[in-house]
Amino acid sequence: MGDEDMKKVDTFVQRHGLIKEGDTIVAAISGGPDSLALLHYLSELKQSLSLTVIPASIDHGLRGEESREDVAYVAEICERLHLPVEKITLDVGSYMKKNSMGTQEAARILRYKALAEVMYTYEADSLALGHHGDDQVETLFMQLTRGASPSGVTGMPVTRKFAGGQIIRPLLEMRKEELEDYCRDAGLSPRYDPSNEETVYTRNAFRHRLIPFLKEQNPKLHTHIQAYSERRIEDETFLLEKASEVMKELSFSEGRVEAAISSLQRYPIALQRRAFHLILNYLYNGQTENITYVHEDLFLRLMDGDRANSTLNFPKDLHIIREYDKILFTFEDPEPASYRLELQPGESVLLPGGDGLAADFVTGAEEVSPNEFICDESHVSFPLIVRTRRDGDRMKPAGMKGTKKIKDIFIDCKVPLREREDWPVVTDSDGTVLWIPRIKKAAVEQTTGSLIRVTYNRAGRRNEDA
Repeated sequence: MGDEDMKKVDTFVQRHGLIKEGDTIVAAISGGPDSLALLHYLSELKQSLSLTVIPASIDHGLRGEESREDVAYVAEICERLHLPVEKITLDVGSYMKKNSMGTQEAARILRYKALAEVMYTYEADSLALGHHGDDQVETLFMQLTRGASPSGVTGMPVTRKFAGGQIIRPLLEMRKEELEDYCRDAGLSPRYDPSNEETVYTRNAFRHRLIPFLKEQNPKLHTHIQAYSERRIEDETFLLEKASEVMKELSFSEGRVEAAISSLQRYPIALQRRAFHLILNYLYNGQTENITYVHEDLFLRLMDGDRANSTLNFPKDLHIIREYDKILFTFEDPEPASYRLELQPGESVLLPGGDGLAADFVTGAEEVSPNEFICDESHVSFPLIVRTRRDGDRMKPAGMKGTKKIKDIFIDCKVPLREREDWPVVTDSDGTVLWIPRIKKAAVEQTTGSLIRVTYNRAGRRNEDA
């Protein structure tokens, strides 16, 4: 990386506004050619832009004496450049065992946590990372291989928010070879991590098997991929902003999101997709690694399908339930447990969902609400039974000849399938269905006997009309 290459980095930094005069910059330095080139570049800018540069070198505790020597070597280079250094030691091995995760994932989590602490300590503006153009190519093709979600195939961003400041990647338009040349010209002798040569790691397999072939087809591959990444991120940022309009159509609560399908489908399919991923990001707390385009397609088909009631089961026990025009994301069990409760006059019962029914004697009363049912004591057998529906249940609705299946009554009233499973059905002790609260009342004989009024009270509400 001679003067021309340095100008290329300067142009990239200026175009993206990565470094401003007076900035405090923490730089993650491993001792490899990319991070040493970054360190030297920042030290060259330090005086002209009045920068405060804080190199941070991390021993992950994975390579014994060798990794300790890497940190010592970085400290030696920093002393030569008159820069302070933060030396950090991590115990990745213990962390990965405790949390049952792979080496690379555990190392990344602890590394960024440690770097965030350094950022906060120095109230830094930026954390500079030495990722270069070849890293970008590897990242993007790995993303493409793992999934086809447009928002997940963008490569590494040039900058993103981090620890009260931002992460910056000034070297994304440089090739690995250019950085090695720069180190050689600057008299720097990079140290190499031997694990980078092992193709057992996915990234290294891409690095050694796929990328060389792609570079043969296009020597400027890294430049093209970086341009693509920047444009994809810009496009995706715009679409996610537009998708925020879709999110206003949703109802959020803890572990639950609900919306009307007709409202969602007013928007273009591209925004529906992004809204879907934003919903999952909210419900999964950002842990959406197991979600692919297959889940996305299943969701869109669920909304477009002819079935009024249907359920998708997603990872981590997330259920996506369609109930006519409603779509519901929930971690709750979609199949409520059945119940059977006895109800005597003067008593009340509480249903599993918090609703309740009460029975009492009344004189000369008239039904004034779908939440009330009145019957003659002499024409029903006690105790009354409040239970969930059963296959084959039928009733004789008031004002209608003959009987009708309760299942058909639910369908006619467009009661969601999931709600039918725990909707209360009131019968007498002989099994005659008397009432489906808020939906349908049976035809019952009335004489001059004592009257019983059964009242359905919704949770937190009393005698509310349906």
